[in-house]
Amino acid sequence: MNTQIIFILLSLMAIGGAVMMLVTRNPVKSILWLIVVFFSISGHYILLNAQFLAVVNIIVYAGAIMVLFLFVVMLMNLNAETEPGKNYRLQFIGIIAGGCLLLIMLSFLMATKTHQPVLMKVGESGLIKKLGRTLFTDYVLPFEISSVLFLSAMIGAVIIGKKN
Repeated sequence: MNTQIIFILLSLMAIGGAVMMLVTRNPVKSILWLIVVFFSISGHYILLNAQFLAVVNIIVYAGAIMVLFLFVVMLMNLNAETEPGKNYRLQFIGIIAGGCLLLIMLSFLMATKTHQPVLMKVGESGLIKKLGRTLFTDYVLPFEISSVLFLSAMIGAVIIGKKN
C-alpha cells in the first residue's frame, strides 16, 4: 500500500512538473521544472528496484545535461522584445496534433486488458551487483570496444581543440 501511495505521488509530481515545464514562459524556470521531472522518474526507478538507473538518471540527466542546458539558455540571452511574433496557425496545428496523440494514447490504454498489477521490488534485475556481473562476464568485449571508442572520441576532441 505504501508503494502505491509513493507511486501515485511520484507520478503526480512527474506530470505536474512536465505541465509546468511546458507552461512556464521563463526558459530557466522551465529547465528547473524538467529537473523535477527527472527526480520523480528516478523515484520510479527506485520503486522498480533499479537503483543504478536511478543514480545514473540523477547524475547524467539532472546533473550534467541540465547544467549544460542552463548554460546554453543563459548564454543565448533571450529577451522578450527580440522574440518573433507568434504564428497562430502553428499553434492550432500543434493543438490538433496533441489532441490526436491524446486520443491515440487513450484508445491504447482502453484496449489493454491487464489484470495483473506490476510487482515492485521483485528479483535482482536492477541491482548493481547483477548488472556488473553480467557486464563483465557476458558483454566484456562490447564493453571494451565502447571504452576504446570513447577514448578515441576524447582524444579527437582534444586534438580538434588544440588545432591553432
